[in-house]
Amino acid sequence: MARQTTPKPTPPAAPAETEMMKKPALFDEVVTRTNLKKRDVKPAVEAALAVIADTLREGTDVNLPPLGKLRVVKSKDLENGASVITLKLRTPKNATAAASGVDADGSAT
Repeated sequence: MARQTTPKPTPPAAPAETEMMKKPALFDEVVTRTNLKKRDVKPAVEAALAVIADTLREGTDVNLPPLGKLRVVKSKDLENGASVITLKLRTPKNATAAASGVDADGSAT
């Protein structure tokens, strides 16, 4: 008599890699949108990111339209001096339109 085998369950698929914008890509995008030179954009963007990071580390909310409002939900200091900060981002209703340069009524800004 032949032995019957049950098919092995297939392992769950690995989660898809999420896309991540890194600083060089951010610099390039700002250069494209502003027509400024990269040497002018880089220090300004780095300074803005540093101010945002310092403000969030202090536990202060950050409101940056059209991005939205960042609120610190919880914070945990790690052994090596780093920290983990859990944030909540609330985006405005018209964030997509504002980012694309179009008003809620469809007219260009």
